[in-house]
Amino acid sequence: MLDPLRMGIRLRKSNEGEMPEISLVRDRSTHIIHLTHNDLDAAGADAIHRMKFGELVSVFSSVGKFPLLLNAIADLPGNGDLISISDLGFPRGAEKSLKRLKNNNWIVEWRDHHRWTEEEVAVVEKNVTLLHIDTNRCGCGICAVDLLPDNPVAQEVARVVCDYDLWKNEDPRAAVLGLVLQRRNNLTYVRDCLMQGVFSDPRIEREYKDIRTKMDHMMEKSRRKTVIMGKKYRIAFAPLFGYPSETAAYIRKTLQTDIEVIISRGGRFSLRSVPPISHLITREYRGGGHPHAAGGNFDFTWKDRILFLLFGKNYHFEKFTELADSF
Repeated sequence: MLDPLRMGIRLRKSNEGEMPEISLVRDRSTHIIHLTHNDLDAAGADAIHRMKFGELVSVFSSVGKFPLLLNAIADLPGNGDLISISDLGFPRGAEKSLKRLKNNNWIVEWRDHHRWTEEEVAVVEKNVTLLHIDTNRCGCGICAVDLLPDNPVAQEVARVVCDYDLWKNEDPRAAVLGLVLQRRNNLTYVRDCLMQGVFSDPRIEREYKDIRTKMDHMMEKSRRKTVIMGKKYRIAFAPLFGYPSETAAYIRKTLQTDIEVIISRGGRFSLRSVPPISHLITREYRGGGHPHAAGGNFDFTWKDRILFLLFGKNYHFEKFTELADSF
């Protein structure tokens, strides 16, 4: 039988109306909760935590679900236990949750590599035991430095994970693992491999080959429908058919672009840029991220969706181009 504590948590509600991960936190038999993102960086960070602490409750969360989970956990008694947050930036309204966590006797540590404002740092520092922000490392890298600085396996895991998460593209193992984790059902399997210092095995290789074949078709389909705009920068707007990061890299390589905007039908987009302005642009689109990689939302109307479907662009793209060219 699969152990839910080791297999991670999917964000669905139980029959009783409580999210299952909240039930696991409530009924925990360990004293460590690791609340993290749901990508390769998170898998690496969780591997580091388990190498350090042994068994714990792993909660993998999307950025959008993070405030909900933090708010729900804050209502549970902490009993002096540790909740370690990694690879998740400060969400609006988190101050109230952090205060309740502190009042309910949780020990909170937060490690992140996204951009924070001075105001956000000040709010969090009042309510946590540790806050470590380092934009030059990935989340896994920060965890490795803090928790297992002298462990060679942990440091190698951090190097591989950061190569992918920071877009260094120097280690081919990182590209394989990053692609394999586009399928979320591989998340805890890869995490367990990383704990052993294993970066490839037959299952990972099979998954990679299968995903790669399908991905190549999707990326080429996006490239054929790409619209190029911009004066200061060469900006590519492309529809998303799957694998946003890889599609952006493919378009940059084949079309020699400076900025790539990969857009879903509903208007959510992934942004990659050669100039360090992605995080500045996405602040205007209810998003955020890193200087070279971020995400946001165009808030398409039904008319915008039709124009995007038929012509590959709408008025949002002109506004986006003007904004990008202003930096």
